[in-house]
Amino acid sequence: MRALALTLLLAGCAAQDSGGLFSVYRDTEVPIASKAVFEPERYLGVWHEVSRYPVPFQDGCVGVTAEYGLREDGLLSVLNICRDEAGQETSRIAGTAEIVGPGRLKVRFPSVPFVAADYWVLWTDEDYRTAVVGAPNGRSGWILNRTPDIRADRLQAARDVLAFNGYDLSRLKEF
Repeated sequence: MRALALTLLLAGCAAQDSGGLFSVYRDTEVPIASKAVFEPERYLGVWHEVSRYPVPFQDGCVGVTAEYGLREDGLLSVLNICRDEAGQETSRIAGTAEIVGPGRLKVRFPSVPFVAADYWVLWTDEDYRTAVVGAPNGRSGWILNRTPDIRADRLQAARDVLAFNGYDLSRLKEF
């Protein structure tokens, strides 16, 4: 579990651009924008990963969920669960997220002190059913949905948001 947390946080901090442990999936010369009108209370709850860019800490994971809750201290709780092809839980990691700007979060896990990863909500549909998440360094990106299945129009809108923010869609892994 500690290795998973360390890998996750290092993904946001790795200095290598590509060819190393962490690939870069977006043209970092393209400006990236988080959701300007972000309503954290509407983002709470369970999200299902429907697409992602490959990152080492999710090797072998399918059926991934992320659950966000509001804590008394104003931070968000984060619980990520990885499952295998058979649907069995293989790992989970809990942490916190601090809102540092509109649609911009810093995610921390207790097993990796002094390190926080950028987690930017780039877009949600009007009803917060689908979300696109990325990082300015381009080393991660996800399309999330409230259910495991996503409507084709919302998937296309999410892909368009990734492309607009400089992401290479040919490297996006869909489930």
